[in-house]
Amino acid sequence: MPPPRQYMAVRLTVVGSSPAWPNPGGAQSGYLVEDGGGRLLLDCGPGVLARLRELDGGWPLIDAVVITHWHLDHWGDLVPWVWGSLKGPGAEVRPAQLWLPPEGRERIRDFGARLGWDDMFDQTFEIRDYRGDEPFQAAGFTVLARRLPHYTLLTFGLRVTNGSHLDGTPRGHLSAEEALDAYRASGARRLLLTHRPGELPLDNGVDRAYDGMVVELG
Repeated sequence: MPPPRQYMAVRLTVVGSSPAWPNPGGAQSGYLVEDGGGRLLLDCGPGVLARLRELDGGWPLIDAVVITHWHLDHWGDLVPWVWGSLKGPGAEVRPAQLWLPPEGRERIRDFGARLGWDDMFDQTFEIRDYRGDEPFQAAGFTVLARRLPHYTLLTFGLRVTNGSHLDGTPRGHLSAEEALDAYRASGARRLLLTHRPGELPLDNGVDRAYDGMVVELG
């Protein structure tokens, strides 16, 4: 039998935190979760792949990627990931699992047919669909996807644990005030706002995520 997994504090790295338009010099959505046993990337928006290459000093060593929804700022860098994996420095790197929203395999094959060829993503990733409210294992973490209102698009929020830590008009995103209300009701110890334009101010004392930020969750 393999030895029991040794858990450590979870580390969250904000790879990219920009909203639908990038903040100056910023990357769009991408969050790296690590605990010493696996590396899990939550979303992969434009600019994220380059930032990961900087972090890893080469092609990123990622065990699994989970995509929350199909707005481009949350998955767009899967496209250059394909080119780098097939023809570039990622050719010798073990393919990562790619977890997609329900019926995501069909959606991404359609994108492939329009951008290159229909199985281009299948040649790069181990593609799997997840289901809402059903836990799944990715990079050694247990991930639970909860459906959220986000305009009219099928969208999920993700809860990630490694066994010892937890992490009318169509709605778009929570306002800062709504996020504060949810934070106060949740009993969480800290609130970190992300995916927010740099031009919008925040009240004093409210933390805003920034690209490259590292948070130790002990």
